[in-house]
Amino acid sequence: MRNHPLLEICTDSVAGALAAAGCGANRIELCAGMVEGGTTPSRGSIEAVREHSDLDLVILIRPRGGDFLYSGDELEVMRRDIECAGDAGADGIAVGVLTAAGEIDVPRMRELAARARPMRITCHRAFDMAQEPRRALQTLVDLGIDRVLTSGQRRTATEGIGLLAELVALAGEQIAVMPGGGVCAHNVRHLIATTGARAVHCSARGRHRSGMTYRNPECSMASTASPGEFEHGITDPEEVRRLAEALRTPV
Repeated sequence: MRNHPLLEICTDSVAGALAAAGCGANRIELCAGMVEGGTTPSRGSIEAVREHSDLDLVILIRPRGGDFLYSGDELEVMRRDIECAGDAGADGIAVGVLTAAGEIDVPRMRELAARARPMRITCHRAFDMAQEPRRALQTLVDLGIDRVLTSGQRRTATEGIGLLAELVALAGEQIAVMPGGGVCAHNVRHLIATTGARAVHCSARGRHRSGMTYRNPECSMASTASPGEFEHGITDPEEVRRLAEALRTPV
């Protein structure tokens, strides 16, 4: 029986998922497009992770970056992606839909959650863009959502630690409140001790430099938000190990 807080690692690659699984993670959230805050990964990625790991696997359902106010076409893509995730062997999804007024979109969240069952449902950080977090939390409880991922509506979970502690207390056993956003080995024990949360969400990111010896200086495929073609983010196994060790140490 696990008697320490659960470690969920967010990663955008098969290699990252396997590294996290081998270094002490308890659950994987698989995504793509981390520069945009995360988008839905490909079916090929989901199947490859599932084939090589039996760790609890959550799939991000987010058709694009930006806000969480979705068109009818985007909702149809999300429906199909949820079915794809289930067919590929996922254990859960992370999803969030808001109204233009910053409320949880109850009809759409109810529909997507029903489509996903029996997979478990996380409301991702769309929650952090909701107008009134306490009301949003109760709405998620009423919808039967299993978990909510939140930074306490601030840039990082450390900055939002006061609200996180309040949300954990309000949630009780009704829904799991999972801090995420800037969580690392240096602050995770403080976050757990202060909030009482029983799970944390971390990206454990490092950088990988390309092995390309020829580099065309006149062309770039990347946006200004990206470091370019010759460097990309990876899941850092050592940071995962440090996080897992910190969570195993009593606070």
